[in-house]
Amino acid sequence: MKTEIRAGADSPDLNAVQPPLQKGAPIPLRRPAWLSPAVSPFESAAIDIDGHKLAFTDVGQGPVLLFVHTGFWSFIWRDVMQRLSPEFRCVCFDAPGTGRSDRLPAGDISLERASQGLVALVRTLDLRDITLVFHDLGGPAGIAGAAQLPERFRGLCAVNTFAWKPSGLPFRFMLGLMGSVAMREFDVVTGILPRITGSAFGIGRRMDRDSIEAFVAGIGRQGVRSFHSYMRDAANANELYERVDKALSGPFRRLPLLTIFGERNDPFAFQPRWKRLFPDARQVVVSRGNHFPMCDDPDLVASSIRTWHRERVRPLMNTVPREGSR
Repeated sequence: MKTEIRAGADSPDLNAVQPPLQKGAPIPLRRPAWLSPAVSPFESAAIDIDGHKLAFTDVGQGPVLLFVHTGFWSFIWRDVMQRLSPEFRCVCFDAPGTGRSDRLPAGDISLERASQGLVALVRTLDLRDITLVFHDLGGPAGIAGAAQLPERFRGLCAVNTFAWKPSGLPFRFMLGLMGSVAMREFDVVTGILPRITGSAFGIGRRMDRDSIEAFVAGIGRQGVRSFHSYMRDAANANELYERVDKALSGPFRRLPLLTIFGERNDPFAFQPRWKRLFPDARQVVVSRGNHFPMCDDPDLVASSIRTWHRERVRPLMNTVPREGSR
């Protein structure tokens, strides 16, 4: 199936003109024409961060699961959130420059900015007793943000991700290549990476055509540039990695950890490294899974999070006050 990068989130939609944001007050977002309720059943809202809109979705009741992906946009969590929202409060957001958040110049895109988006959202919604579920560059960005509010977090779930300074020639070469201006502009012209990501190798194994088209539309050309800018920053965000390292070896070292990886997509052996950092971590491998295991097998991923949370996270929650949770 061929998908194309349409105007999508990069162009104003006359049917989705938004009211002005008020500082600190979330406002509902009107749906763009390319995102039907049949494709995305959840309503979204936005908060203002430094004059820019940060889009988020907040559904369900119960213990908080905060889903973080930095690269494309939070649509990747749709199927897992559908399965978990009857028992959990599921919150996700579009990192600055992606999805339904405001587009930004490439030079303003950074993991630090994404981490500050998480901090602002947690504080605005007063989220507590949080389990952080993070994917791809959401690992370093999510943990860097959570490290500023460590008392609010009770568990970590790593999904095809890392959270340490990139090392080794293959890993650093990949980040350097994907973060280069030449690769970025080639991808803007050809749309090759969104097409690959929309295929069965990416999110598309179980999604219908309308869902894949909505995912690609939510990226848009400027969203492609944001993706590559995040990759560029991931190779060089040394101060952020220092904060992440201090968090993992400090306040987060005793938190329960669940890792979920696709069987076919751990070329840099991230899952074994997580196990070395957290010897008590529970590990799940999605059979024939690729880089988006939450899309390859949402039933397994949701049931794994549900069971692990009940057995490992809830007992920890019961030992501390749950002030402000809903």
